[in-house]
This record gives sequence, C-alpha cells and structure tokens, in this order.
Amino acid sequence: MTRRFPMFVLSLLTALPAAVNAEPREPATVEDAIEVLKDFATAPEKRIPPKLLQDASAVIVAPDVVKGGFIVGARHGHGVLLVRQKGGWSDPIFVTLTGGSVGFQAGVSATDLFLVIRNARSLERILQGGGKLALGADASVAAGPIGREASAATDAQLKAEILAYSRSRGLFGGVALDGDTIMVDHSANDRYYGKRKVTVADIVGGKVDSPKDSAILRARLGDWSGETLLPPPASSGPTIRLDTPKKQ
Repeated sequence: MTRRFPMFVLSLLTALPAAVNAEPREPATVEDAIEVLKDFATAPEKRIPPKLLQDASAVIVAPDVVKGGFIVGARHGHGVLLVRQKGGWSDPIFVTLTGGSVGFQAGVSATDLFLVIRNARSLERILQGGGKLALGADASVAAGPIGREASAATDAQLKAEILAYSRSRGLFGGVALDGDTIMVDHSANDRYYGKRKVTVADIVGGKVDSPKDSAILRARLGDWSGETLLPPPASSGPTIRLDTPKKQ
C-alpha cells in the first residue's frame, strides 16, 4: 500500500489540471512563466544575479508546481526550458517535472520554480534521446544563492550543475529537488508550435513559427540577463549535439 500511495497522489495531481481545464495549457504556461520571470527579476534583496544567467547553458521556468500528500507526498508541474544563445535565448521547449518525498506533510501547495542549468552536459541529457534528467542522480542540484548571498556562495552551490529557486506565497528562496525528474513534453511542443513531431533541434534552431507570447518570454529573460535579443537562427544554437528526440 505504501509503495502505491505516492503514485496515487501523483496521478491525482497530474489529472487535476486537465479535469479543470480541457483547453491546451501551453499558452497559459508561457504567460505564467512571463509573470514568474518578472517577479523573480524584480524581487528586492532576493534577486537572482544576472551573472548566473549569463554563464548558464539554459533555464527552466515552472509555474505553479503542485505538491500534495499526507506523510508520503508527490510533486508535479509543467514548465518551459530556454537555451541560452549567442544573441539571446531560444524559444521555449516544454517540460514536465515530477517527484516524490517522504516526511511529515499534509495538504496541497503550489510553488513557482526557476532552475539555472549551468553546463552543457546536463542540458544534453534533457534534450537528447528520450529527454530525461533525474536531479541529484544525473546532475547535482543545490538551492541557489540569492541577493547578497550570491557573493558568498557555498562550496556545494559553486559545484552544483543546477541551481534551484522557488517562490511560494511571495517568499523567495532555495528549494531541495533531489529525486525529481525533468522530461521533455513532446506533445506539448507539437500543440504549441502547431507542427507534428517538432523536435528540440527545430525549436532551438529557430525552425518553428514563434508565437507572440514566446517572443515576450525570450525578451523578458534577455532583459534580466542583460543580453540583446536576436532571432534564433539555426547557426546560433548551443555547442551540443541535438539528436532527434524519441516520442514518449
């Protein structure tokens, strides 16, 4: 029974948004991501330093990641991944984030997550093949420094491949995500870009029709990182190999 319970909780968390709203969630996810970026970028004393974004390989913005349960909990959410380019940031690649936890907890809460992917190796694991990255196992993750703490980052933070930030009810800080899994949501990419079997290489290479809200998201992130926004031509992609992902 104990082993089945986390999966039961996770299935409820996954099914709830779909039951409430049968419309495609992708445009709403991008709109929410824009608001999350605005709040994270302008938070007084808790701002994530732009330098971290300038040195990053990619970022993930996951609005309203739901966590719930009693004793044994589960977490599930949808978000977007943007790859840093020479001239700015790529269009969004849709991802899901799932995980579980054990400990004293009760109720349901929603948290906005912002992940800074610091190296190409971690990005490759998400974008290649089946598109899956297990946090803590495939890539080390640590709560990222904020505000004045950034100048006194701990050894764990300096070595971490991914830095994680969270916002819950207006509070900003780090978050523990060991054991969570990030996966590319290929179906969401197809729906958002209106193209069957769109690949991550198509998105990163600028070979898709970019919706207006996607351009706003890229511009918002570019303003925060202090990088000039340019159209993402195929030649400006990251220096990693992007294999055609397999459908899940």
